Amino acid sequence: MGTHTDAHIVWDWNGTLFHDVDAVIGATNAAFAELGLEPLTLERYRELYCVPVPKFYERLMGRLPTEAEWELMDGTFHRHYTEHRLRCGLAEGAVELLAGWAGAGRSQSILSMYGHEDLVPLVRGFGIEAHFVRVDGRTGPSGGSKAEHMVRHLGALTGVDPARTVVIGDAADDALAARHAGARAVLYTGGSHGRASLEAAGAGIPVVDTLREAVTEAERLAAAA
Repeated sequence: MGTHTDAHIVWDWNGTLFHDVDAVIGATNAAFAELGLEPLTLERYRELYCVPVPKFYERLMGRLPTEAEWELMDGTFHRHYTEHRLRCGLAEGAVELLAGWAGAGRSQSILSMYGHEDLVPLVRGFGIEAHFVRVDGRTGPSGGSKAEHMVRHLGALTGVDPARTVVIGDAADDALAARHAGARAVLYTGGSHGRASLEAAGAGIPVVDTLREAVTEAERLAAAA
């Protein structure tokens, strides 16, 4: 794996490096249809989405889903997402940014709440796996927070200082996970959350509209650590 002492980026995958928001909306609406819920627009989704995911459903249903409802909706979501993701690609500029960061001798990794067994071949299929010192997807049940996963992820990296690590993600939970692990965060508006939701994640957390801006902010934050 090697030892790295410079700034490190932990990238989120879904909604950040992987521009899959259309697939997510389609799969979410398929899950909602199972319970007779009205479909969501992208704007409404970004306004209401939160982690853990059952709380998101509670915002729409007025109550938490039962265990049977959650299992039905979660299974439907993942089945439809797997089908729709085939039409999705990397976010604009992602390949160049990853190559540039690695070319400067800095390290980067991926931590996603997407299932590990699905994530790794997807990253490999885009030809970008060599840019990362580690790629971790979720193991265990879906729907939870990334916080403890982030602690384990950073703990598995050799020579990476959490204080000089910046998490780039599209969800408020990415900022929570970064803070929990002693890292910093930059939040990106191209995925699951709208700007207002991301700006509510905490004072001093940069919110940006492009991945290029996110990398620039990551450089600034790491240099100030």
